[in-house]
Amino acid sequence: MTFCTVGIEYLQQLVQLRLDYLTEDHGSLSDEETKRISEKLPDYYKRHLNKDLFVYACISGDEIIGICFLLVTEKPANPDFLNGKTGMLLNVYTKPEHRHKGYAKKLVEMMLADAKAMELDFIELKATEDGYGLYKAVGFKDSVSKYHDMKFVL
Repeated sequence: MTFCTVGIEYLQQLVQLRLDYLTEDHGSLSDEETKRISEKLPDYYKRHLNKDLFVYACISGDEIIGICFLLVTEKPANPDFLNGKTGMLLNVYTKPEHRHKGYAKKLVEMMLADAKAMELDFIELKATEDGYGLYKAVGFKDSVSKYHDMKFVL
């Protein structure tokens, strides 16, 4: 088993693993959603991989069996993030037949070590019930804020 960051050489697997993650997270994807996401992801990965998107992978042979993403964002510094750089942990996914072997935990720990080296102020995430225990085990805390999470859908 190899644990490392990967790049564009794994493009097709990254697209498929993202689709697998989204399908599991959302219950299913329509044919139109699958088509549009599949069309958009290659260009996105080409523009962002190893620049502001870092993909940590568990590889067996030439197959990625587990992944997690770190998306780094730089914002104007403020008292909550003095360096101005924060991260979002995304797409933590292990293929079903390889789960409960500690692969996701090892990937998240690698990502956290790199985030410290990058001097990120914090890493945030939205945890599913399945992932919540893992994130608590590696040190994530529930976030409490005086702000409301909101979004405007266009």
